[in-house]
Amino acid sequence: MSENARQLVPNTAAADVPAALMPYQQRWIADPANLKVMEKGRRTGITWAEAADDVLIAASAKGAGGQNVYYLGTDKEMTEEYIQACAMWAKAFNYAAGLVEEGFWDEEEDDKHIKTFTIRFPESGFKITALASRPRKLRGRQGVLVGDEAAFVDDLQELLKAAVAFLVWGGKVRLISTHDGHDNAFNELIEEIRAGGRRGSIHRVPFREAVEEGLYRRVCMRLGKTWSQEAEEEFIAEVYGTYGDAAAEELDCIPSQGSGAWLSAALIEARMTDAPVLRYTCPKGFEQQSDHVRWEAVQTWLDDEVGPHLDKLDPDLQSVYGQDFGRSGDLSVMVPAQITQTLKRKAPFILELRNMPHRQQEQVAKYVIHRLPRFVKAAVDARGNGHALAEFLAQEFGYSRVELVMATEGWYREHMPPVKKAFEDNTISLPRDKDTMADLRVVRVIKGVARVPERTTGRDGGQRHGDSAIAVALMYYASRHPGAEMDWTPVPRSVRGFDSVANHGHERPEDDDFNLPEPQAW
Repeated sequence: MSENARQLVPNTAAADVPAALMPYQQRWIADPANLKVMEKGRRTGITWAEAADDVLIAASAKGAGGQNVYYLGTDKEMTEEYIQACAMWAKAFNYAAGLVEEGFWDEEEDDKHIKTFTIRFPESGFKITALASRPRKLRGRQGVLVGDEAAFVDDLQELLKAAVAFLVWGGKVRLISTHDGHDNAFNELIEEIRAGGRRGSIHRVPFREAVEEGLYRRVCMRLGKTWSQEAEEEFIAEVYGTYGDAAAEELDCIPSQGSGAWLSAALIEARMTDAPVLRYTCPKGFEQQSDHVRWEAVQTWLDDEVGPHLDKLDPDLQSVYGQDFGRSGDLSVMVPAQITQTLKRKAPFILELRNMPHRQQEQVAKYVIHRLPRFVKAAVDARGNGHALAEFLAQEFGYSRVELVMATEGWYREHMPPVKKAFEDNTISLPRDKDTMADLRVVRVIKGVARVPERTTGRDGGQRHGDSAIAVALMYYASRHPGAEMDWTPVPRSVRGFDSVANHGHERPEDDDFNLPEPQAW
């Protein structure tokens, strides 16, 4: 090649060529779940990635998992874009495929107007059929069902009923969409899966995360532009500025209109029993008293007030524990619970500690957990100052049994729906208490996530910040992620088990027969 030609044609042999699919697209395709749901920001390329997976499925032999694919769009333009992507992937994968066939869905008289696009794969015998809208029925169909922009499909519940039939005979269902309101069936499905009410897998790709994983770099590659950090930030600002107030829902996967109370007062009260809330408020300057004075004061309260309730616990039931930490401002709330045969989480009492020093909080927590029958898990607030106490408990009882929880928006998004479902299904019971009720009522759905937004004042005039609600959520989380059971039965000092009459040391009467060997072992 001449020198002039070398200058005109750049050498790209050593160029860093990215993978065809970005990481979040790869995760979506790699997920083998029978039902998987994608909540996404606009223009993040999920449909394009789904088209690649669908071509691989339809072009494979039956023994390799090949099936027909049915794609349901919401309009003709979206459907054409999808089928064109399928044709492109078929060519890229070098699969023999027929030309795109246009036609109409002729399954039902009322559906004859629905435009269809079909690609057939002669070697496998399977096909991809894309429909411009949802048909009334999918009778007798089998394969992979893809619902694009599912939040905007007419009667998503009916579509889900049809999808169940696909799953029965080995089919799969993929639902992809941006959000269209908090009370939309698409968001309700996501919350149902997160709560464990329906089996399925959830993927979430907000626009900013897509950019972090290479979306803007891919835009630059397509447009022949040079990527820079400044240009990427300007790109993000431009996109968000274009969407304005709708950006949270359209780009950030946050369903709109979700500012009401998370749980109704009637529902909370229906799950309350006559169990007590035991409160201890340390006087001002209590932390300055000597160690033994503080220890004895709290120990007396534990033995007199808390111990009797612990003695009443059922020794046959597993126990769990959740704690939200507070020191000088908010409360520390401790919620032990036992798991019944019907999987109900019953809190025998709740502890509220105000202005209690760290050492005494450790004293209280260890006192309670050591006396919980068949203890399997504690989830403890490990944010800020709470981390030290959480670490002490983990060192005492084992890191497999005590989880240090750094609650983030993602944690609340994943683990609050099961708590709500527990209230709805009557699988949780708490003490009947006005402040506990107020804490649970404080929880709001903020940017699509149930969490505590504001501070309140308790009946004692002290500051509260939904402390009981967080502790209850941690308790329920612990019950869903148990560790190895911890329990013990003491060996009697006497082989016959009569501890009360066995003498200590060597001062035994000559006729004492407690040392006689017996066919028994401990």
